[in-house]
Amino acid sequence: MEGKRSIHFELLGSFTYGSGEGGEAVKQESAPKAGRKTLSFLQYLIVNHNRNISSEELIERFWADSRSAGPANALRHMLFKVRKLLKEMFSEQEELLLTFSGYYAWNPDVCLVLDTEEFEAVCSKAERESGDTYCELLLRAIALYRGDFLSSNDSEWVPVLRQYYRALYLDACKNVLPVLWEKNRWMEIITICEQAYEIDFAVEDFAAYRMRALIALGQTGQAVELYGAFRAKMLQEFEQLPGEEIERIYALAVGSGKKDLGASDIFKLVCGEDLEPQAFFCTFEMFQSIVTLEKRHMGRSKENSSLVIVTLGREAVLAADTRRLERVLLEGLRSGDSIARLEAGAYILMLKGADEEGAQLVMNRIDTSFHKIYRHSKACLTYHISPIQAEQE
Repeated sequence: MEGKRSIHFELLGSFTYGSGEGGEAVKQESAPKAGRKTLSFLQYLIVNHNRNISSEELIERFWADSRSAGPANALRHMLFKVRKLLKEMFSEQEELLLTFSGYYAWNPDVCLVLDTEEFEAVCSKAERESGDTYCELLLRAIALYRGDFLSSNDSEWVPVLRQYYRALYLDACKNVLPVLWEKNRWMEIITICEQAYEIDFAVEDFAAYRMRALIALGQTGQAVELYGAFRAKMLQEFEQLPGEEIERIYALAVGSGKKDLGASDIFKLVCGEDLEPQAFFCTFEMFQSIVTLEKRHMGRSKENSSLVIVTLGREAVLAADTRRLERVLLEGLRSGDSIARLEAGAYILMLKGADEEGAQLVMNRIDTSFHKIYRHSKACLTYHISPIQAEQE
């Protein structure tokens, strides 16, 4: 393989190319202007450069839905345009794309080097290593990922590969974070989390580690701001609250920002400011803890409390009716009651001080209020009531 000329393609992010030989530096350039289909055709050939590609495969991939009576002619015309494009890109090279009986292949005298293959190889090698080598390989893989696979190509064959490389990248980011944390490399954690957050903000690890790193650097205000932005985006995109781990880190950030607190300040911090007189919306994990405390309280007070599962029904417009139900629950229940989401359109409630009959009356009132306010909604509220069993001392 020594002495063989190489051509380089970057497919992660913007599509660029270059050429070199041996240790010669590779100058990357943007591809010449070409039609979207022509460029996608060339990129498909590049991605599959290690095998022979049949005419049937190319026709099925690029002209399956074509009304043209001559897909074979369309293929020949496309190959002519692609060869011309390659000549513009690599004027010093001889013919790069060869035609054989029924298939096409790259010239074996030229070596194609793809950043996607290097990225995949580094990720695979990292899996077999540990310690510092493991960490540096993951960082190398992260550096190679300059953006989504062929980010400007919207052809049907691209999304599966785009998702594959994106998953490898996100896994590398998630795996390197605890290693960097042990090494106190806070700024690297923040940079990696910021980049990965742009790819998939819903992976809570990226928000969590970034908040932790900011706290470690004494930037608690930024950690609190990040929590607020993450919480708002989760509610907007998925109508979900952050998980319990994020909530704990947020509480740590708020607490870390309070220095030299006296006893009265601590009491104020714990009790919080005056809140709106409405029910308490929380995560499911927090809801479980609240129910556990209520069971202990009931063992001493001999009061009754109930759990209720309420759902919207199949005819509901999920996004709109979910927001409507949340509003009615928050405003219609008492401040001592708690609410947690089970799934889209389904909630579990704890009605403090209400026995089964009292819970039935509360839910009848909620149902009436919902349909009075949202008369045109097709949602059909259904609910199941279960008394909470007191924990015996």
